[in-house]
Amino acid sequence: MPDTSTAAAQASTESWTRREILQQPKTLRATHAILREEQAGIDAFLAPFLAKPDLRIMLCGAGTSAFIGECLAPWLSAKLGRRVEAVATTEIVAAPHLYLDPAHPTLMVSFGRSGSSPESVASVDLADQLLPQVRHLVITCNAQGALAQRNADNAHIVVLPEETHDRAFAMTSSFSGMMLSALSILTGIDRMDARTAAIAAAVDAVLPAADAVAADLAAQDFDRVVYLGSGVFQGLAREAALKLLELTDGAIPTMFDSSLGFRHGPKTIVTARTLVVVFVSNDPLTRLYDLDIIEELRADGLCAAVLAVAAQDTPGIVLRVPGAEALGDADLLFPYIVPAQLFGLHCSLRLGRTPDQPNASGAVNRVVQGVRIHPLG
Repeated sequence: MPDTSTAAAQASTESWTRREILQQPKTLRATHAILREEQAGIDAFLAPFLAKPDLRIMLCGAGTSAFIGECLAPWLSAKLGRRVEAVATTEIVAAPHLYLDPAHPTLMVSFGRSGSSPESVASVDLADQLLPQVRHLVITCNAQGALAQRNADNAHIVVLPEETHDRAFAMTSSFSGMMLSALSILTGIDRMDARTAAIAAAVDAVLPAADAVAADLAAQDFDRVVYLGSGVFQGLAREAALKLLELTDGAIPTMFDSSLGFRHGPKTIVTARTLVVVFVSNDPLTRLYDLDIIEELRADGLCAAVLAVAAQDTPGIVLRVPGAEALGDADLLFPYIVPAQLFGLHCSLRLGRTPDQPNASGAVNRVVQGVRIHPLG
């Protein structure tokens, strides 16, 4: 197995993947600046719909873009007191009548790095066909994409800074930028000044330690990796698992689960060469369940290592986010994903892959190909 050589280190430095991971403090601040500039137009478009008491908000995307919704939906539902659901565009296209409910006015929030994935475009078209009351908030990183070019009275387009349109295969700064946008828009852009500053500072603060820890873990050649998280962090665990799978071209099997759900069968994946990463909540109750599974995994000794990613003092091997003790879990999503992105990068290099284009066979692509959209029956 290739080791971390000078050539690999140089490739890491020069790769778009690495640059796009490290630029996230900057792109988060730039994203907030754009939202501030466009706030009046965004608010004017959304206000009439957000005033509807029976409004349904759908957070939609494919792959990493879908996992933005999985991270945010539980938190937004609780904070807004509304029906906020994460529904992947891949599910909508395959079974639209199961997911598009004409009985309720719907705000469809569509996430797209390229904004040109066939399912993303088809989901918007299907919603227009099947929902009598629908508005579209498109959050994209590509001004030239199909969604960004959509000209419709019931749609508002938010294009993020060009730097978030990741050139690398794996989505990194596009993920965090689109997630911050949805969090800001749906909770109040003008209320996010201090929060965005704290989020960006936390990402900045964790980067050096995360890079060192990720490199050290990658050198240990684990045969599989498990990511666990509760609440908003279950969606983040899914994204973290995908990052490793993508960047290693499937060479390291991964899975995700919740801290409590892991015991109900999925724990059988653990071997003596398995790494388990737990995203530890700042919520006092949720945190206890995260600490319980960490304690159990360390006590039974079945896995090779357990890493806690945490904002507070936590026993054992911990990657701590400095200065984030008081952040809410929705805000911790941003610094917590950084170690997983960097770990995927270092594992990719360790295995001799090219991080920006890890899939040698061409079976998967930066913008998905080979999808046929079938007409409604």
